[in-house]
Amino acid sequence: MMAAGGVVIVVVVLVGVLLLAILLLVVGGILEGGEAEAAELGALLANKLNMRQRRWLELIKDYDMEIHYHPGNANVVADALSRKSYANMALGFQMPHELCEEFERLSLGFLHHTTAAAFEAEPTLEQEIWEHQKHDEKLQEIRELLKIGKAPNFREDEQGTLWYKNRICVPNVDSIRKIILSEAHDMAYSIHPDSTKMYYDLKERFWWYCMKRVVADYVAICDTCQRVKAEHQRPVGLLQPLKVPEWKWEEITMDFIVGLPRTQKDYNSIRVVVDRLTKVAHFIPVNTTYSGGKLLELYISRIVCLHGVPKRIISDSASQFTSRFWEQLHDSLDTKLRFSTAYHPQTDRQTERTNQILEDMFVAESPI
Repeated sequence: MMAAGGVVIVVVVLVGVLLLAILLLVVGGILEGGEAEAAELGALLANKLNMRQRRWLELIKDYDMEIHYHPGNANVVADALSRKSYANMALGFQMPHELCEEFERLSLGFLHHTTAAAFEAEPTLEQEIWEHQKHDEKLQEIRELLKIGKAPNFREDEQGTLWYKNRICVPNVDSIRKIILSEAHDMAYSIHPDSTKMYYDLKERFWWYCMKRVVADYVAICDTCQRVKAEHQRPVGLLQPLKVPEWKWEEITMDFIVGLPRTQKDYNSIRVVVDRLTKVAHFIPVNTTYSGGKLLELYISRIVCLHGVPKRIISDSASQFTSRFWEQLHDSLDTKLRFSTAYHPQTDRQTERTNQILEDMFVAESPI
């Protein structure tokens, strides 16, 4: 469809009518050429017509018609026979004057008045978000803070929709959030991304409180992800709890409490030693600048002299416990060193709990 001279011309052409018109033009050109062309037409009709041409000839002979020749140089429009069948429904173009006259003589009309319809698509999800924003208590609090200038990065557009930077604020409505999460995770174009990828995709357009946790919970309970995604880590085994010691001070745990205020005797940390069987603890004041020899001297004078040499020592992987001097010393004393791994504090949980009690006592006695 194209505007030509202020008039929109829509030409609906059927394949059969075009074939008929073209055949008439060809035959008309031969008939107007004189007797020689008429004789040539007779020979053509007698010998060179195929079955399809014969069928059209049988159709047009029953009509009272006047044949006029149309020159080929005036036909500037693409031939309809060269077009695909799906393109023959509607054609729009600016036609030459000669061709318009020929179409009128063939009783082909033009539509000078058409009716146009305009469609406007509105995002229903954004409309629902805008409507439910009015009833969300937390978003209303943000609106109040926004009025007095205490809500940075928040803004309100002309329609009253609340935005955080360039992300729309989603109210606490389960149906709306479920639609957003489902489209970002379950649709065919999303292909079930993990929680991190899904969070960063949604983060570009939406915002709500604890959004990352909600996304992680949604992915964690996805049945498809649990069934089709393979685990790329070695299966972890069960936790191996430490055996109960047979005698007191056979197994001890060690740890340091650092970051304390400096005392008058230049102490700023505490070395905690706990017996695993009796739960008796020793708190030795030290300084973080003490060398390995100084720490060994305190260990022998405060622990070994009172309770003897332990069989096993459990500690974390701090540099004081992993030094070569410390390992060789206990190797000569036939004491085994056991270290707790990262993210598994339950190995020396007893010492960690003792440290927590001591820190709570310091906080309770400190002046406010």
